[in-house]
Amino acid sequence: MFILIGLFGVFLTLLVLPVYLHKSYVKKHEKYLKNISGPKPNPFFGNMLDFVIPTHKFMNLFSDYMDKYGTITKVYDGPQSTFLLVADENLFEYILSSPQLIEKASQYEYLQNWLGLGLLTSTGLKWKKRRRVITPAFHFSILENFVDIFERVGDVFIKKLETHIEEEKVDIYPLITLYALDIICEAAMGISVNAQLDNKSQYVRSVEEICRIITDRNFSPLDTRFYPFTINYYKEKMALKVLHAHTDTVIDRRIKEMKNCVVENNENDVGIKKKMAFLDTLLNSNCDGKPLSRTDIREEVDTFMFEGHHTISSAISFALYSLANNPSVQKKALEEQKEIFGDLKSAKPIPADLQDMKYLELVIKETLRLYPSVPFFGRNVTEDFEWGS
Repeated sequence: MFILIGLFGVFLTLLVLPVYLHKSYVKKHEKYLKNISGPKPNPFFGNMLDFVIPTHKFMNLFSDYMDKYGTITKVYDGPQSTFLLVADENLFEYILSSPQLIEKASQYEYLQNWLGLGLLTSTGLKWKKRRRVITPAFHFSILENFVDIFERVGDVFIKKLETHIEEEKVDIYPLITLYALDIICEAAMGISVNAQLDNKSQYVRSVEEICRIITDRNFSPLDTRFYPFTINYYKEKMALKVLHAHTDTVIDRRIKEMKNCVVENNENDVGIKKKMAFLDTLLNSNCDGKPLSRTDIREEVDTFMFEGHHTISSAISFALYSLANNPSVQKKALEEQKEIFGDLKSAKPIPADLQDMKYLELVIKETLRLYPSVPFFGRNVTEDFEWGS
């Protein structure tokens, strides 16, 4: 009898305690968020049960939230955790222009197994130092040194597309990811991987797998302490093994090549200073008077490989998708290219030609507006501020 009463007491405690803690949390934070509406939370899971849906439907859920609750919506990503889903451009501007509110949201930690504390995941002083080191590699004039690479890799891409001419439909995204990977490896990393000629690239498959896992973890109702017991944990380990091995190969090959030849960072025949590839910049950079460590370099290479090929692949795919669904727009974009180059088959673009592609630029910008490659990002608010009062 006493045993039954004791078990009942334990059960009652396990049932009541989470509810009490949730209510206390809500009451404590009500003073901050009382004027912001959102879906009613479950005391055990917050609103996370809403996210037990396929990953590709998350954006539809966000859209439904904002249609119902407004452009600033309160969502409980656990019984004692809250985030604001924001689509208010004025609040965006306030947050992004603040020199204090720069700490990344906790969800960025899910990227750290892959990217470490690189430019995407770091914050504060480390972010500022890395940004200072990397900035020279992002100068627009660097494109002039890589036009031949864009053209050569693009020719391979066109030949791959030609094999699908007779098909009623084709999944363009896998082809573009390989194309973008070839571009980023050769232009930014200084090595050629010929990913388009190897359509079973383990690297590309691993990037897609880990991106899926990270998205799932962001909106999973499962406590992070239980993650090591899930199948995704082991899939992530396998993907990371491939991704880090690929990065190490890229770095090792470039170091070997640099030992065999002088890195081209001098002036060319007409006195224009040449720019180094992104990886070369890292290998030749100092931070606080010391060369970047191997770990530092791999963090930034992994980050750049991810951001430089995955997001661009999405943007190009959606641009082609949009053009295919809007024939009149496609026709105007094509006419503009003909005006610039005449015979498109023998066209040899140069950086100056980009200035004349006014309509194509509008197409790209509208694509990014409708289908942003990074549809959401997060900041952790570390100090009180008033908004809309």
